[in-house]
Amino acid sequence: MRRTDKEITDRIKIESIIQRSVVCRLGMLDENRPYIVPLCFGYKENTLYFHSANKGRKIDILKKNNTVCFEFDIDYEPIKADNPCEWGMIYKSVIGFGKAYLVNDFKAKCAALDIIMQQYSDETFDYPKTKIKNTLVIKVEIEHMTGKQSGKTA
Repeated sequence: MRRTDKEITDRIKIESIIQRSVVCRLGMLDENRPYIVPLCFGYKENTLYFHSANKGRKIDILKKNNTVCFEFDIDYEPIKADNPCEWGMIYKSVIGFGKAYLVNDFKAKCAALDIIMQQYSDETFDYPKTKIKNTLVIKVEIEHMTGKQSGKTA
């Protein structure tokens, strides 16, 4: 990272950003073009989980190339100034890299869906078997991630 003064190295702070995030942006490479999708997610033990339909561009890409990048951001707000060249942004973010795998096992899918739902709710859920069969779960094993913050952040 070029600006080490903005770097977050504390793993607890990095995971706090992930836990407070609502959306994860997943980046993939489709042949020679980047492709990014915003997704609902779950995070546990250095692993990200996403749910998806069984078919679509994202799945087609991951079947060809499972190397991914991901991004989270929170607490963002522009910093205004009289001179437009002095404007800035307050934010906290996490960017990382990993390998994506498709989860097909019924019990593993349910466990992953529980992790995803825990990101958004304290409730417990029962998933209809027909829905689970038609849902694909993507598991991203994180290889590396870094945090960054700028501006007056809490």
